[in-house]
Amino acid sequence: MAIVSPAPTATAHRVLVFTTPSCPWCLRAKAYLRERRIGFREVDVSRDIAAARDLVRRTGQMGVPVVEIDGRPIVGFDRPAIDRLLGLA
Repeated sequence: MAIVSPAPTATAHRVLVFTTPSCPWCLRAKAYLRERRIGFREVDVSRDIAAARDLVRRTGQMGVPVVEIDGRPIVGFDRPAIDRLLGLA
């Protein structure tokens, strides 16, 4: 699990990014959040089977990335949805 600290001026949101090492869209989602200086916690579902099961239970999806912002999941790298939930849009 990696933790990226938010910028001092960023509004505090609880952001989780569910990923796997081989997922190119996961890399893009994490890079986008870093560019926007949004802190997040990464959960590698290929190593954390309990998190993977919970993710499927909550979203009905097996794919990654899933970006969860303040408890609201976004399946896939959906920039407009991420911006909207972070109040950046």
